[in-house]
Amino acid sequence: MNLPSRDDAWDLLCEYTESDSLRRHARAVEHVMRTYAASQGADEELFGIIGMLHDFDYEKYPSMEEHPMVGSKILRERGYPEEVITAILGHAPYLNIPRESLAAKVLFACDELTGFIFAVTYVRPSRSIHEVKPKSVKKKLKQASFAASVNRADIEQGIAELGVDRDAHIQFIIDALRVIDEELGLRGDVDLSL
Repeated sequence: MNLPSRDDAWDLLCEYTESDSLRRHARAVEHVMRTYAASQGADEELFGIIGMLHDFDYEKYPSMEEHPMVGSKILRERGYPEEVITAILGHAPYLNIPRESLAAKVLFACDELTGFIFAVTYVRPSRSIHEVKPKSVKKKLKQASFAASVNRADIEQGIAELGVDRDAHIQFIIDALRVIDEELGLRGDVDLSL
């Protein structure tokens, strides 16, 4: 497989994504994907690039009619492998693309939940990922008004498709995010307003 470098993928992300919060989300999902790949003996570069680029077109093409189809066309034009493109297309449930590869299943199981864990962290008084526990994430998932745009059914479906324990999966993502807490602004003492 001819996989472009991480630097090339980051440049592509930055070309289409100016928002710091979307870049942090891309970096977070990249890291969670790499961590998951390492735990399974899978290709960390492949998983990481899929995680980083899954929403790279979202800022410019946010509608369901465009995202991630516009991005998949750009990825094809730039020579990204079909495995990357298919996994990214699979994270949009409205496209009904089967998630057959492990990378596609991990992306779907981690994407929304990673963003949700950010939201849970931000409402903690400390704003620190180190104080977030699966119990608090599950409690917030039950509150429909909290991070209302996050599709709870997609989170549950992703966990089911991946075939993992719900609490263990939530803890896995929390633990992965803790490793790069400062970079993501999840340590509590990092001012991201500068």
